[in-house]
Amino acid sequence: MSAIYTASATATGDGRNGHVRSSDGVLDFDLAVPKEMGGPGGALTNPEQLFAAGYAACFHSALKLVARAQKITLTDTAITIDVGVAPKTDGPGFVLNVSIEAEIPGVEEDQARALLEAAHQVCPYSNATRGNVEVALTVA
Repeated sequence: MSAIYTASATATGDGRNGHVRSSDGVLDFDLAVPKEMGGPGGALTNPEQLFAAGYAACFHSALKLVARAQKITLTDTAITIDVGVAPKTDGPGFVLNVSIEAEIPGVEEDQARALLEAAHQVCPYSNATRGNVEVALTVA
């Protein structure tokens, strides 16, 4: 399958305490391991924040797409994605877990839940993580 868009970024330095830069230079910054993971934390981002931001933006677009297809008008919606890092329970290493919370004002809870589930089937991030990452869906 041919990609309609490909993003490219390079990590250098010391991994999670290193530097990332996109091929077009729009992203260009240092990273820091969060204090909760034994790092310095501070005013630098980390891979989980970047993943959460990308997933939130993509999922929000998927939500709007499925709503338009169903001729449902959405206003003032928001998607919050929390990305957690946890030790694997079956051996060495770590896993991610994701919580997706949707704010869909003006839509009945059952319909909002159905839109959330439909967006989860359409979003490329959801499709990439399905079966690999525990994902919890919540309507606020």
